[in-house]
Amino acid sequence: MSEYNLTLPAMGESIAEATIIRWLKNEGDSIKKEDLLVEIATDKIDSEISSPVNGILKRKLFSPNEVVKVGTAIAILETKEKESLKKRFYSPLVRSIAHREGISFYELETIEGTGDKGRVTKKDILKYIQNIKNKIISPYNLSFSYHNNSEEIIEMDRMRKMTASHMIESKNISAHVTSFVEADVTNIVKWREKMKDTFQKNTGEKLTLMSVFVECVVKAIKDLPMINISVNGTNIRKKKNIHIGLATALPDGNLIVPVIKHADSYSLRGLIKIINDLIKRAKSNRLKPEETQGGTYTISNIGSFGNLFGTPIIHQPQVAILAIGVIQKKLSIIETPKGDFIGIRHKIYLSHSYDHRVIDGVLGGGFAKKVALYLEKFNCYTKI
Repeated sequence: MSEYNLTLPAMGESIAEATIIRWLKNEGDSIKKEDLLVEIATDKIDSEISSPVNGILKRKLFSPNEVVKVGTAIAILETKEKESLKKRFYSPLVRSIAHREGISFYELETIEGTGDKGRVTKKDILKYIQNIKNKIISPYNLSFSYHNNSEEIIEMDRMRKMTASHMIESKNISAHVTSFVEADVTNIVKWREKMKDTFQKNTGEKLTLMSVFVECVVKAIKDLPMINISVNGTNIRKKKNIHIGLATALPDGNLIVPVIKHADSYSLRGLIKIINDLIKRAKSNRLKPEETQGGTYTISNIGSFGNLFGTPIIHQPQVAILAIGVIQKKLSIIETPKGDFIGIRHKIYLSHSYDHRVIDGVLGGGFAKKVALYLEKFNCYTKI
């Protein structure tokens, strides 16, 4: 028999530690390769660590609520011989399905294969995906409730506690100001209606409007780069990279912000694909920790809740956030060279909250107007 030190894996360059939430196995339990052993939490996302070997959980080295540094051994496993993950061959079809469903290579390695020499077949990966969909249970839902004669007392779950803390912290740090701008998105709406069926048939992807919103925000950031900053004491850090966070509501009512890294490097088609992928995996709790880190600017789609406008709270250490309201049909005055006409147009409100310590109304309000202008200039004949 030999011992195997299970270490806390790296979860992104900005994540140095994690908190043990709870152990899923007891000392002395027999474990199989890929069995889930422990739930951990980073600053914004929870995840699970599986066993890379067959054996026995000999000893836990940390207890729940203890903080562990990346690379530190968290448990000792007893194995018959030193084992490690070995790369397997995957057919192009299996790789394609994994890419479409947002399954990482590491996750693919944990799927039990029924093919020759343990190879993962199409049937194996589709079964794995269906099992995930059938038993999505949010690890954030650790709250409980109890009653007295006049009210029900509900304890916040861990993620809600973190969100509450972050919101209060942001309000205490930043001097919040919000500007509102109305934008005409008729061309975008017509473009989507014209393209959505063919696009989904050809690519398997849903054609959502968020891709256009992100593209226009990126263009506005390039025009007004002092929106893409953070504050460190009395120093301003101007970011060279544009990493766009997308505030996403989870099935349990909590909120998470996956990040599109280097958003300015994507075509419109590329944005559609990565946005669909990030949101799908966010809602099924399959994001990697590093995919919620490093954002430089955030967008919140409050229109998905039927809201017109709002006053979003800045996602620290960023200095601004844009909320996009619901699209409404409105009677509008249309200016043309032949005169003014009244017509039906699709309109939205943009709500732009920014940190008044470093951003004044000229820039904060001007940025919202710049985004609106790019939305209104969108070419309804754009090909993707």
